[in-house]
Amino acid sequence: MSNIRIGHGYDVHRLVPERKLILGGVHIPYELGLLGHSDADVLLHALADAVLGALAMGDIGKHFPDSDPAYKNADSRKLLKAVADMAENAGYKLGNADCTILCQKPKLAPYIEDMRKNIAEIFSAEIGSVSVKATTEEGLGFTGDGSGIAVHAVCIMVSD
Repeated sequence: MSNIRIGHGYDVHRLVPERKLILGGVHIPYELGLLGHSDADVLLHALADAVLGALAMGDIGKHFPDSDPAYKNADSRKLLKAVADMAENAGYKLGNADCTILCQKPKLAPYIEDMRKNIAEIFSAEIGSVSVKATTEEGLGFTGDGSGIAVHAVCIMVSD
């Protein structure tokens, strides 16, 4: 029988000019990008927090602090891979992940499959184990007015 752990992660970053918009390791052409110490990939950050939370290992800030210059402009795919390796070293692998991006603009549908592929690859998982969805907030709140992007991520981690 497998040991099952459930984790939830949430992250948010402000949209600003003169930054690239990277979500799920995919560069998305847009006039604004996410502000952060690393590449500010809010999707991968939320998922990293979900995995770390499932395994009671703290959060992304504990492992990759924004006060450490080593993570300046870091590729969040590498950070998530480090989290996946931590999970593997603890005897866990990704059972499945379900992520919801809250974003008024730009439209993300054309990029979702590439995001799913990137995440599946990082965890050496089947793409069918990774769900990424995007929704607007009907113009409400900071995501609705285009000030930022937020992500909720839930995962199940399993061990043998």
